[in-house]
Amino acid sequence: IGNTILHILVLQPNKTFACHIYSLILSYDRNKEGPGSLELIPNNEGLTPFKLAGVEGNTVMFQYLMQKRKHNLWSFGPLTTVLYDLTEIDSWAEDQSFLELIVSTKKREARQILDLTPVKELVSLKWNMYGRPYFCFLALFYILYMVCFTMCCVYRPLKPRTGNKTSSRDNTIYVQKMLQESYMTYEDELRLVGELITVIGAVVILILEIPDILRVGAAKYFGQTILGGPFHIIVITYACMILVTMVMRLTSTTGEVVPMSFALVLGWCNVMYFARGFQMLGPFTIMIQKMIFGDLMRFCWLMAVVILGFASAFYIIFQTENPENLGQFYNYPMSLFTTFELFLTIIDGPANYDVDLPFMYSVVYFAFAIIATLLMLNLLIAMMGDTHWRVAHERDELWRAQVVATTVMLERKLPRCLWPRSGICGREYGLGDRWYLRVEDRVDPIKHKMLRYTEAFKAQDKDNYDKGLEKLEINRDILYKKELPALSLSRSTSKTSSHRGWEILRRNT
Repeated sequence: IGNTILHILVLQPNKTFACHIYSLILSYDRNKEGPGSLELIPNNEGLTPFKLAGVEGNTVMFQYLMQKRKHNLWSFGPLTTVLYDLTEIDSWAEDQSFLELIVSTKKREARQILDLTPVKELVSLKWNMYGRPYFCFLALFYILYMVCFTMCCVYRPLKPRTGNKTSSRDNTIYVQKMLQESYMTYEDELRLVGELITVIGAVVILILEIPDILRVGAAKYFGQTILGGPFHIIVITYACMILVTMVMRLTSTTGEVVPMSFALVLGWCNVMYFARGFQMLGPFTIMIQKMIFGDLMRFCWLMAVVILGFASAFYIIFQTENPENLGQFYNYPMSLFTTFELFLTIIDGPANYDVDLPFMYSVVYFAFAIIATLLMLNLLIAMMGDTHWRVAHERDELWRAQVVATTVMLERKLPRCLWPRSGICGREYGLGDRWYLRVEDRVDPIKHKMLRYTEAFKAQDKDNYDKGLEKLEINRDILYKKELPALSLSRSTSKTSSHRGWEILRRNT
């Protein structure tokens, strides 16, 4: 019951009142340390009160709980060294990491905890010491891997075509070699090494991605932008295309250019995933993801309807015309492609002034230009501008969350020998087996001086008040007569001391 009340208090809107009641309940807890403590009992979702405060974005409760866990090591003037308990915060050897819970939640308030002490210092330590070097090495390795795959595709086994042309529009001069003919020369063997590296890389990608999908869930794994959801879809599709290409090569099936071209596009687009490791490029990838999966996906439905309707009209108009004079609409698929190019203003309106064009072509093309170019394209630009304005206010915050997600991902996948635990073991300071993070807090000198003067004023006022009480006790018999002089004496003395303190402060300023 006590643990349930603690979870309820974390969700209360009156955070100050909740902190007092939280402290009161813990004062009756018999097992304040160890696994039996009320603070360490999880709810049905596996969240302790501390983790629940992070997921809900309750910064007041989070800071209150962190103040209870910290230990002041030493203090000298404005410099203070504090040890923060990393229990439930550090993602090292945690099945349900606190950092991963924060970056995967949909509440924006939760991401503000990443800027609080000691979470900010812990993430900065992990990223600067291990995360950034490993991530840069992984980016370089992936680019070299894609260069290898691209060279294998460029120099794929082809041979001159020997068959006759089936039509005047047939433009094919090379065809794919059979498997027995593909690996005969030294260049073919060198290409075979690159192809084996490509296939092994695709298998490794699937081996690394599938466990995370099963652990987190497909909807959450692919749907979270911060966790790299779109890029996970891209890289898994890329790996599947590589395996399909391998099967088609081994079975000598024609048409391997289809999965190979898809793999090239997806593989190189996935390079943008590594932009999250750089502050200059990371926020732009977030902007691109928001626009593609927000504005562009909705706009594509409208664009598809317009293109389908006008492409059908263009095909019907030129169905009775000679395709040699105006071949952009000679069949239905070509009409769809030409209308798509016209929609994006990639090409100008096709026309041949040596022959008479149908009258309806001018009417339909006029309506198409008004609807597509003037109306819908400007609508898309306005939508993207609005999205850019909204995301610009939180893109740096989203980028920091992406850095945290990348750090947790690398820490989970890399061996323990390459990623040691961050922090200091509590045994060095007699604090048990828990791990702590040492943070040095430097107070502003002017603020520190003001605090010193405030404490001096309080001490002087307290001394004057005590002296006044002593005089009142001595003259208890004539209390009514001595009360006013004693109080006036206390006030005048306090006023004089305060005045003297302010004079010192004014001279120092």
